[in-house]
Amino acid sequence: MRVVIVGAGKVGYTLAKYLSDEDHDVVVIEEDENRRNTVQNTLDVMTIPGNGASPKVLMNPDVRSADLMIAVTDSDEVNMVACMAAKHVGIKQTIARVRNIEYVGKEETEFHRSLGIDLTINPEHATAVEISRILMIPAAMEVEDFAGGKVRMLEVKMPKDSPLLGKPLAKLNLPPKLLVVGIIRHNGMIIPGGSDELKAYDNVIFIGEPAALEQIEGDYTETFTKIQRVLIIGAGRIGRHLALRLEQNGISVKIIDRDPERCQALASLLRKGSVFCGDGTDVDLLTQEGINEADAVVCLTSDDKLNLLLALLAKELGCKKTIVRVGRTEYIPLLEKVGVDVIVSPRLITAGVILSQVRRGKFVAISLLEGAKAQAMEVIVSEETTIKNKKLKHVNFPRDCIVGAVVRDGDVIIPNGETILQIGDRAIIFALSTAISKVEDIF
Repeated sequence: MRVVIVGAGKVGYTLAKYLSDEDHDVVVIEEDENRRNTVQNTLDVMTIPGNGASPKVLMNPDVRSADLMIAVTDSDEVNMVACMAAKHVGIKQTIARVRNIEYVGKEETEFHRSLGIDLTINPEHATAVEISRILMIPAAMEVEDFAGGKVRMLEVKMPKDSPLLGKPLAKLNLPPKLLVVGIIRHNGMIIPGGSDELKAYDNVIFIGEPAALEQIEGDYTETFTKIQRVLIIGAGRIGRHLALRLEQNGISVKIIDRDPERCQALASLLRKGSVFCGDGTDVDLLTQEGINEADAVVCLTSDDKLNLLLALLAKELGCKKTIVRVGRTEYIPLLEKVGVDVIVSPRLITAGVILSQVRRGKFVAISLLEGAKAQAMEVIVSEETTIKNKKLKHVNFPRDCIVGAVVRDGDVIIPNGETILQIGDRAIIFALSTAISKVEDIF
């Protein structure tokens, strides 16, 4: 597939890297010479100088022959116009990153489609949704639902006294509809076999029925109380979306931000939540607002280092759970080492949504994990799939992947080597980045 990416910022660069690694023909349009040179010198892609909404650029044969345009510049309007113009020159599918809250909503989405924009994604809204889902499951470090909620992927940390430790996975007494598909240890990702054992403080990824995960909740995590009080530091776009979403779910919300205008704007939108204009690193302010009583502190400033400092300070003052937004994905291993409970990356969340659209027809949903070291993918077994009606043990799967669950006629199956995939099955596959292209070929 030929993909044109307009904008070589963080998201644009990340998408270009993923797509070129998967052997897509990628063209990057970027006005800024430094950004363009960075892409040109580090990725195997074509670059074109110019504005992605310019008729001259769009009429370039290398651009107009594309199957898909993804517009992710810093300007919503440029992204939207670029996608609209792309449809007029014959590009079949378009995706625009849109950040302004005025462009977000069901009616707005339908309007965008009428203009020729197939998908709009708001990174801040998507990140807020992800954080709120994690907060609803207190033990979770990462949570993703597949097959309409029938299958859940959950990442949790193993406490030192878990009864699941020190035994081969094949001998664990897990519920029948549950499987361990990944182990994160010393910043490395393992696709486990039956002889592997869980160790204290491993991050473990389970896949299975939500009810099955609830059955062993006391085994895989330290005791967490239900989230009832959340302190958010940062009233930017993510903070605003998150505060409103949590309040709708009956959670008590307090927000701290330095900017008086942002505080006033958010305060006017909340019904019960409190907004305080002040410094999130002010220990007296945090103590006064009961940080030690908060079930979770969410650090959402635009400064990664400040978010880390805030999370460590929150822990020191008695907070039970910390969630940190990170812009630079290379910081994720460091944040995990120093004790941050949950790290979210708007860039990776956005890339996951867009990659799902790129692979539409192959994969129904995609979730990027651990800085994109691994992916969880949902695929529908079709008539064209060569592995239909074959036992899984006879399929030449790459070593670094595992079929974690299969949904057939509404029933969840945890597969083994004897399982046969049938047409219409929904399979959830967990794979390291090195195995993605081979998994695509198989399905």
